[in-house]
Amino acid sequence: MAIRTSTVLRWGLILVGGLLGVILIVAISVYVIAQNKLKHRYEIADVATPALPRDAASLAHGKHISVIRGCQECHGTDLGGNVMIDDPALGRLLAPNITKGAGGIVQQYTPADWVRTLRHGVSKDGRPLILMPSEEFTELGAHDLTSLIAYLESVPPVNRKLPDTDLGPVGYALVAFNKLPVPAAIIDHKAPIPPDPVTQVSAEFGKYLAISCSGCHKPDFKGGDPTIPGSPQTADLTSTGNLGTWTEAQFIQTLRTGKTPEGRELANEYMPWKMVANYNDDELKSLYLYFRSL
Repeated sequence: MAIRTSTVLRWGLILVGGLLGVILIVAISVYVIAQNKLKHRYEIADVATPALPRDAASLAHGKHISVIRGCQECHGTDLGGNVMIDDPALGRLLAPNITKGAGGIVQQYTPADWVRTLRHGVSKDGRPLILMPSEEFTELGAHDLTSLIAYLESVPPVNRKLPDTDLGPVGYALVAFNKLPVPAAIIDHKAPIPPDPVTQVSAEFGKYLAISCSGCHKPDFKGGDPTIPGSPQTADLTSTGNLGTWTEAQFIQTLRTGKTPEGRELANEYMPWKMVANYNDDELKSLYLYFRSL
C-alpha cells in the first residue's frame, strides 16, 4: 500500500510539474508575442501634412470633431488625460495628456507628428499606440483632419502628470491574441488622406461618420462581443436590430437623452451617448439613414 501511494504521489507531482511547465511556456510565449508588437518601431517618414487652418470657424469645427470622435471622451474635456483602466489583471491603460502642459506627450509635436499619431497610430518615436483608434482616424477627410490638429494645438496647456501604461497578464494576452488591437499593425500606412465628404443629410455622409461606431459595434455594425472583457455585448445598429423599428425622431431622441423607445436607459460608460449627443441634427439624421440601409 505504501509503495502504491508513493507511486501515485510521484506521478501526481510529475503531472502537476508538467502542467506548470506548460503554463509557464504559454505565459512566456504570450509575453514575447505582445512585447514584439508593442516594441516594434514604425518608420513613417513620408507623411502628407496639409496646411493647417487657423481661422475661428475651422478651430470651432476642430473642437466639434474632437468631441464627436471621442478625443474628449477619453482624454478629458481639457484633454489633460485620464487613467482609463486600472485593474490588476488587465493593467493600467491611459489616455495621455495631449496638451503642451507639464506631463503632456505632445510638447514637441509638429503637425507631421500629429498626423502620425492620428492616422498611423504611432508616437513621435514610432512606437505603436494601444487604445488609440487610429484605424478610425485614417478615414478623416482633409478638412476634418487639419481642423482637428489645429484645434488640438490651440488648447490651453494642462499640467497633469500621469503614471505610465503598465499592462497586466490579461492585458498582454489580449494584445498577443489581437483582442486589444494595436492599430498600427493593421493600418494601411500608404493610404492617402481621403477626400472631404459632402456634408449634407445622406446615407453616404452617415457612412463616413459611422466609422467612429465600428470599434465597439464591429465593422458590420452588428455588435457582439465587447472589446474590453467584462463589458456588456454591444448592440446591433442595423435594420435587423432594435433600430430597425425606430423612427428617425426616436433614434435622435435616444442619442440625445440616453433612453431608448423601449424605456431602457443607456449606461454612458459602455455606450457614450453623452458624447454622441453632440452630433448635430444633420449628422444624426445621416447616421440613421446609413444604419437603416444595412
